[in-house]
Amino acid sequence: MADRKPLPRNLPKLLAVLLALFLLGAALFAVFQKRIERWEYPQHYPEYVTYYADKYGIDPLMLYAFIRTESNFDPMAESDAGARGLMQITEVTFDWIKSNIAPTEPLTFDDLYDPETNIRFGSYFVSYCLLRYQDDLPTAAAAYHSGWGTVDELLAQAEYSADGQTLDHYPYPQMRRYVQKITHSYQRYQEIYQE
Repeated sequence: MADRKPLPRNLPKLLAVLLALFLLGAALFAVFQKRIERWEYPQHYPEYVTYYADKYGIDPLMLYAFIRTESNFDPMAESDAGARGLMQITEVTFDWIKSNIAPTEPLTFDDLYDPETNIRFGSYFVSYCLLRYQDDLPTAAAAYHSGWGTVDELLAQAEYSADGQTLDHYPYPQMRRYVQKITHSYQRYQEIYQE
């Protein structure tokens, strides 16, 4: 039988120090995890997002999800399709929105690089899509991305919509990925900022 060495006398102190270090590490991790999450899902332009979300009856966190997905908060972003700014609005969509909310204002398509103008127009467009599709975020997001005509055609087909009002399936991979990004981003914003 091997000789057993006695436990060190300072073992309780050593365990107490290790426990304290573990608790400190856990607390630091929680603080840095929250900072990392907020860095990954930021809330830039809060004065505009809050104002226009309230004006158009949208959860501000939903607008942040759209802005993050569309441009990652780059006001100078421009897509291959020519969509501009934070919420990536095309010229055709800009003209339609302008005719509805700013028909007499001397705004041009170039004004979409201005964060306030872009968030104002994008917020209106999101609210219109939500209204058109009974506040169903996935269907509204599909319309924001691909247009009402495309979504309305899919709603008329039973293989994509059981009720003719909301989409159950997305036949186009790009549309499907976009809807997943919006819904996931919105969920993460809610988890991070609604405590």
